[in-house]
Amino acid sequence: MSVKKFLAPNLAILIVLSLFWFAGVENVIQKDDPHQKNLKKYIQTQRRIIDNYVEPVDITKLFKDSIRGLVSNLSDSTADLKNTPIDTTFKDIKINDLSESVKRFEEAYLYMSNHYPDENMTARTEDALEGMFSGLDPHSIYIEPKVSDNIDEEFSGKFQGVGIQFNVIQDTITVITAISGGPSDQLGIRSGDRIVEINDSSAVGFDNEDVRNTLRGPKGSEVNVTIKRPGEDELLHYTIIRDDIPLYSIGTSYMLDDETGYIKLDKFIQTTHEEFMTAMQELDDNGMDRMILDLRGNPGGYLSQAIAVAEEFFPKGTKIVSTKSRHTRFTSTYYSRRDGYFKNMPIILLVNEGSASASEIVSGAIQDHDRGWVVGQRTFGKGLVQQQYELVDSSKIRVTISKYHTPSGRLIQKPYNNKGGEEYAYEIYHREQDAKGDVQEFISHVPDSLKYSTDAGRTVYGGGGIVPDHIVQQDTSTSAILINFMRRNRIGFEFVRDYLDQNGDQFRAKWEDNYNKFRKEFEWKDEDMQDVYNRLEKQNFAVRDTLSKPLFKSDSLFVPEGYYKKVEWMPRGIMKAELALQVWGLKKYYPVINDVFDNTIEQAMKMWDEVEKLKEYASNHTQSIEN
Repeated sequence: MSVKKFLAPNLAILIVLSLFWFAGVENVIQKDDPHQKNLKKYIQTQRRIIDNYVEPVDITKLFKDSIRGLVSNLSDSTADLKNTPIDTTFKDIKINDLSESVKRFEEAYLYMSNHYPDENMTARTEDALEGMFSGLDPHSIYIEPKVSDNIDEEFSGKFQGVGIQFNVIQDTITVITAISGGPSDQLGIRSGDRIVEINDSSAVGFDNEDVRNTLRGPKGSEVNVTIKRPGEDELLHYTIIRDDIPLYSIGTSYMLDDETGYIKLDKFIQTTHEEFMTAMQELDDNGMDRMILDLRGNPGGYLSQAIAVAEEFFPKGTKIVSTKSRHTRFTSTYYSRRDGYFKNMPIILLVNEGSASASEIVSGAIQDHDRGWVVGQRTFGKGLVQQQYELVDSSKIRVTISKYHTPSGRLIQKPYNNKGGEEYAYEIYHREQDAKGDVQEFISHVPDSLKYSTDAGRTVYGGGGIVPDHIVQQDTSTSAILINFMRRNRIGFEFVRDYLDQNGDQFRAKWEDNYNKFRKEFEWKDEDMQDVYNRLEKQNFAVRDTLSKPLFKSDSLFVPEGYYKKVEWMPRGIMKAELALQVWGLKKYYPVINDVFDNTIEQAMKMWDEVEKLKEYASNHTQSIEN
């Protein structure tokens, strides 16, 4: 078939279809026609960007970027594209509107499909969409269907499956812990169990994706597993009825002392506020008079959940956050809708460079209203609001529609360019290693236009995340290279697994109902630590008296004489935390980690006088932030 014969009738059909699409007629696609589906994806994506993007959009640039994306992975790298519809020199091209952009893209698409019949045109269309987004901000993205499903599941607060946390060790699925209350937990499946068969077929050799694909499934469906339990000769057979498995946003919550509650909030999903209030009530019942809310490493999530958590610390009518856009429909201001249950409770927030988006909304509101003390490192600086739209094939796009501003008017978003997201994403790794130095460097470059005042008149800064009230440098006095080496080789995990294989019943009899006693009193024996050292040596850990500091090279770790003795407390702590994880689950892992390693919590606990001074200062100086 000639190019002319192929193009003419198909192009005419597609242009007619386009008119229907522009008119809002959605059901004109034949489900078995991938070409029409791909072209509709292009139209849907570009239309959403033009209609909703936070800033004015250059349609010509959108088109050019999409064509560059379309050809970026063309299998024939020697193809001569000059003077063809997929020529990326774009001589004198000016696109006036969406219909012209679509017409030109259809020509390019059909040309490629006709001249390169072996190309996967669905993949090339995805390349085009990704190219279109490359000229926007780093958070406006295309999400392919499979990834989209995983993201939706993560933020919905639950998935459907058997309810285990697992690791694949030496080709065998090892249960880390059965999720409390899930179907596996109810059947008595426990940490250390090896799953050797799934539905009467061997599961040996499965990777993580294989495990998820076979164990997850619709609620009410059955899956048969065969388990080898250490210490028992007979294989165990279970029929597990899959059910809803909750995903939690709270990593842990517990009392740091007789009056201080602690909550680690990992992300903001649909169930976050409900989880938060349950945890707060439990802490309140245990005598909490003040609290530390840990938002370190929290990447954000649902705006509504961030507002719901924040408003628990304020009186009714307090401004929490505002969004601003070129579109009035995406410009809003959010206030607390009622008096918060904990509006008078002293609070310290912990943040770091991994705290982003919704985390920055909460910490920004607390700081702007002088409500509590923010401690840690400068936050990430993600203040762009995305709207998610579903495309014809269940893939999704996220388009930035507005920008977050704290109650004082600060823009949370750090600077970015439109040349791709890598430099932007890794900006936190290029900051000054010294947290105080980073803040001083940042503040020295903040123009007066980005300086704002809290309710009580304290100066705060916009345009680059939230600068804490008190900077705490992460403890880098002792290198973590040994811990990283252990994790890379799974030494801690395998040691604890083997330890429980041999001593599990005895350990559980003594400690399982005495977790707090375990935290305070459990210590590894010398022979345990010798076993760990022997495992390290088998993984190419060696002492070199010629070294002055540790050296990792060719999968081996070389350390100076006396180094291991100096840092032995670190593997002791990591393995104790791993033991808590495998016996009690993730929420009991963090307290042990915090006990051993967390200097930020330790320092924050010394700052309650500062919180009280801030409260007193704010009561004497407060001037309401303009709405």
